[in-house]
Amino acid sequence: MNLNTIYTGDCIELMPSLVEPNSVDMIFADPPYNLSGKKLDLVNNTTGGAYHKVNAKWDVFTATDYLEFTQQWMSLCHTALKDGGSLYISCTQHNIGEILTTGKSLGLKLNNVITWYKTNAMPNITKRTFTHSTEFVCWFVNGHNWTFNYSAVKQLNPHKTKDGQNKQMRDFLDFIELPVVQGKERIKGEDNRAAHPTQKPVRLLQIIIAASTNEGDIVLDPFFGTGTTGFVAKSMGRNWIGIEKDPHYAQIAHQRIFAQ
Repeated sequence: MNLNTIYTGDCIELMPSLVEPNSVDMIFADPPYNLSGKKLDLVNNTTGGAYHKVNAKWDVFTATDYLEFTQQWMSLCHTALKDGGSLYISCTQHNIGEILTTGKSLGLKLNNVITWYKTNAMPNITKRTFTHSTEFVCWFVNGHNWTFNYSAVKQLNPHKTKDGQNKQMRDFLDFIELPVVQGKERIKGEDNRAAHPTQKPVRLLQIIIAASTNEGDIVLDPFFGTGTTGFVAKSMGRNWIGIEKDPHYAQIAHQRIFAQ
C-alpha cells in the first residue's frame, strides 16, 4: 500500500488489493449521488460553477444498482478502517437513505449528520420544490475509540465571542455555512467551465480532517475527483491515498497536489 499516491481505476475493483485491512485512520467519500439524467440548461451560464447542474454518465444508476454499489464500496471502506477510524460520506437527499441503511447494516456508528448550507446555492428555477440549498456529510465511526479533536475544530469556527475568544461549536458544526466552490479555488477546464461538477470546498475538508485525524495519520478518498482531500491532507501533514476512476480527473488531481 503506497501512501501519497493516486491510483486510477474503480475503487471497488482496486481497494481489496491496494488498501490493507484495518490500516486507514479516516475516509472521506464523495460518491455519485445518483441525481443525473435530466439536463438543465441555464441561459448565459459560463462559469461552470454553482449553476452548472451535474449531468454525468457516472452518476446514473437504477435504484437497485445504486443500493448494491453503495453496499459494495462502503463495505470495502469498513474493512479498510482501523478500530476507531472515521468514515465521512458526502450526500444529499437523493442518496442519504442508502448510505444510512448500509452504514447501520455494517455495524458502523453514526455520530453526526453535518449539514452544509451552500450560501450561493443554485436558485429555484422550477419553483415546484423548496430550494435545494444544502448537502449533508454523514460521519460514521468504526468502534468506540474514535478521534475527535474538539479544540482544533473549535479554532476553525469563524464565529467568536464578544471578547474575540473561540466559541462553542453549536452555532457552526452540524450546520456549516460555506459557498459552493468558486473563484480561484474552482478548477476549470479550457472551456472555462468547472473541471469537475462536484468539487468540494477546501474549508470543508480542513474541518473534517482536523476533527478526526492527527499528523501522520492516513486519509483515504475512494472517489478522489480533482484531489481536494489529498491537497488538504498534504497541507495538514497527513498521509493520503486517492482512487479515481476517470483518468482526466486523476491527472488534474496529480497536477494540483504535486505541482506545489
